[in-house]
Amino acid sequence: MKIGIVCYPTYGGSGVVATELGKALALKGHEIHFISYSQPFRLDFFSENIFYHEVDISDYPLFDYKPYELALTGKLVDVVKYEKLDLLHVHYAIPHASAAYMAKQILASEGIHVPYITTLHGTDITLVGKDSSFGPVITFSINQSDAVTAVSANLREDTYRLFPVTKEVDVVHNFIDIKHYEHITDPCFRPFYALDSEHIITHVSNFRKVKRVEDVVKVFAKIRQSMPAKLLLVGDGPERNHIESLCRELGLWGDVRFLGKLKTVEKVLAVSDLFLLTSETESFGLSALEAMASKVPVISTNTGGLPEVNINGVTGFTSNVGDIDDMAANALKILTDPITHSQFKENAYNKALEFDINNILPQYEAIYARVLNVEVAVK
Repeated sequence: MKIGIVCYPTYGGSGVVATELGKALALKGHEIHFISYSQPFRLDFFSENIFYHEVDISDYPLFDYKPYELALTGKLVDVVKYEKLDLLHVHYAIPHASAAYMAKQILASEGIHVPYITTLHGTDITLVGKDSSFGPVITFSINQSDAVTAVSANLREDTYRLFPVTKEVDVVHNFIDIKHYEHITDPCFRPFYALDSEHIITHVSNFRKVKRVEDVVKVFAKIRQSMPAKLLLVGDGPERNHIESLCRELGLWGDVRFLGKLKTVEKVLAVSDLFLLTSETESFGLSALEAMASKVPVISTNTGGLPEVNINGVTGFTSNVGDIDDMAANALKILTDPITHSQFKENAYNKALEFDINNILPQYEAIYARVLNVEVAVK
């Protein structure tokens, strides 16, 4: 199949999943065309089956803001027509689904039929999507999609609750390639960040308010009161300056390392003892899954789709949003007993195996085949 994948290229879960999906599909022989305004963050290699098309957004004196949705629509029409794509798979509803709908109608006027599949990732529904000015467009473009998927059962429920969506929404969970997290421990890497007597606590996010990175720091402060530890913060974003100031205020500066945006976090996770994810909302929790694939127990909130990934009392613990005391207490339950820690590590890895790409990829291929009304060999 020839598949166009539309995604945001930035550091975030939806772009990561879309890019990794495209790369995996290419390895199976499908022809993949990425379409975005810059090269996706995780698109770090090309093969004979991977192509990239950049959306050109020109400045027009008439517009205060660049008309990305129109530019994307035009690019989709162009790529579908000249690359002879079979379907479009758009990740994140705004504005990708509406652009795909417009492109589909333009192409139909020229006798070209191209279906589009919309994958909902979370904040396009639970945060941005709740803006009343977007509601009608989101609802329409979802209902007009040839297929719709959500990355968790919780997100599917939120979609039906927040919008008058009549289209069936399939749950296809986010995924990881478990092979990327195996046999990468470097004994020389851990001393860069901590002494042998210190535990390494890690957090990965885009440092937006919804991630509540402030709570990560406060939980870590309580952990450090009971044992020596270091905190590794991976990512960057609008809250970074505030978090740096908070670390200084709490006297933690010497024990917190800001590592910035990393294309791959496997090496950091491989030397971590615990992962913290204190988000106000998470449609799935891809970073938590990446930690679990690295045999790292997770302390998280119990919001959104996180309980579908991090099983309370098995792979880690979940707490109410903002309950710093409970999260710190649960962290210490795991870290203070080596036997308990070892069991949680194994449980986390075993749960992560369920979300390996080899289990998830056939689900997407089956949806593509259903939409195209064709049969494909799904292994």
